[in-house]
This record gives sequence, C-alpha cells and structure tokens, in this order.
Amino acid sequence: TGDKPFACAECNYKTAQKSNLVLHMHTHTGDKPFECAECNYKTAQKGNLVRHMRTHTGDKPFECAECNYKTAHKSNLALHMHTHTGDKPFECAECNYKTAQKSSLVIHMRTHTGDKPFECAECNYKTAQKSSLVIHMRTHTGDKPFECAECNYKTAQKSNLVRHMRTHTGDQPFECL
Repeated sequence: TGDKPFACAECNYKTAQKSNLVLHMHTHTGDKPFECAECNYKTAQKGNLVRHMRTHTGDKPFECAECNYKTAHKSNLALHMHTHTGDKPFECAECNYKTAQKSSLVIHMRTHTGDKPFECAECNYKTAQKSSLVIHMRTHTGDKPFECAECNYKTAQKSNLVRHMRTHTGDQPFECL
C-alpha cells in the first residue's frame, strides 16, 4: 500500500495507476480531449465533463440527510454540512469573522483590503465578488432570467423575485415595530 511507481517527468506527481498519469499529463500539454456537446467547455478529464454536464441537466445527485439541500457536486455537500455542525474553521486575522468556507474568507478579506478584482468591461463598476459582477452585467444585457410563475414579472436578481412572490402569497416575514 502507498506504492506509486508511475511518476511524472515534468513535476513531482506520482500515482499508483498508469491511467492516472496519462490523465495528469494533460495538465502539462494543455490537451483537453473531452468536450461538452451543449457549450464550448473542454476538459482534460472525463470526470470533469460528467460533473459539468450537470449544469445543463440540472441533476443534483448529492443530498443532505439533515435538510432538503441538493447539489451537483460532492464537495459542495461537504461544505454545506458545516451549516448543521456550526463548524467555522476559517477565521479572519483582522476581525472576529468566522466562516465554514475558505472562499468566503477570501471574499471577506477584501472588505479589509478594499480589493475589487472584478471589473465591468462596459463601465467603471468594480466589485469584490464575481457573482456581483454577473448580476451587474445584466444591467447592460437586459437579461432577466428570474420569472414569476404567476404573472409576467421578470427580474435580473433572484432576491427581487422572492420579494415579488410575496405579492401573490401575502407572506409578510417582517413585523412592524
């Protein structure tokens, strides 16, 4: 056990299976033989293509045993489980912020540094989060992907649709003081 006789000549990667070394070599050659039939996505590994296809099919095979959360990626389920355990292993060195996900800490740190690496190509808008840029771009494209099933309302942001749906349900989640 632990024997890894197949070694990469380009770097220090070692593996127990020759097939894994063949796949690894694509990282050096840039070869991406697996292509999506739905879009222009290409990858070096078949498993990546299988996972990518879930973005088109909507398949979410990984389900939380504690709640109704479902995801297309096993790693997302592992991260989600922190919401049930309360485990927040990533801590900010500048303040008392703690989070379950390293990526959330990276984004949080930008509040201290002021770094806004995501820039709009159409105007001078800059943001700390890629998702915010995606939403912003809809102001230029006019894209409104969130549609009400009850009427003809459309919006660029999911939160706006959630708020709009209250006009149909009568739900008032906030109390007046």
